[in-house]
Amino acid sequence: MDESDLLVDAFGRLPGAVRRAVNNLDAGALNHRPYPDGNSIAWLIWHLSRVEDHQIAEVAGQEQAWTADGWAKRVGLPLAVEDTGYGHTSEQVALVQVHSAELLLGYYDDVHSRTEAFVSGLSGEDLGRIVDRAWDPPVTLGVRLVSTLADCLEHVGQAAYVRGMVLANSRG
Repeated sequence: MDESDLLVDAFGRLPGAVRRAVNNLDAGALNHRPYPDGNSIAWLIWHLSRVEDHQIAEVAGQEQAWTADGWAKRVGLPLAVEDTGYGHTSEQVALVQVHSAELLLGYYDDVHSRTEAFVSGLSGEDLGRIVDRAWDPPVTLGVRLVSTLADCLEHVGQAAYVRGMVLANSRG
């Protein structure tokens, strides 16, 4: 297994986890916040999609799917188009409301296909390329990809946990 195979496999674990978190949930369940300042499934999946989209587009030198493929307009959130959810207040989290699981999955699938296309062509040499000199030590492409993957996995795990809470509450 080479570096690109490893990255395709690692990022390839996200789509199934994202689907399991949102499948068969209506808008009410997706947008439900488990406690007043908690994150909804909709916010968690939107945020992880935005993070992956932003990070991969930046290192790939591409426009984000959010804008390039019209997702910002389709999702229609009352947030700045460049917003990824990083540092959101409770009030901003509340603004992330979606109408369907299909909308979240459509955007994530688009982001994932771009990620897979990018990482499938990488070599070990590529992974050592410096992509951010604002840190000490500077951040390599490999470190950025692992960081992005870790963030997305954390958020999809949180969404799965919230799903369990939502379903438990609906059973009474």
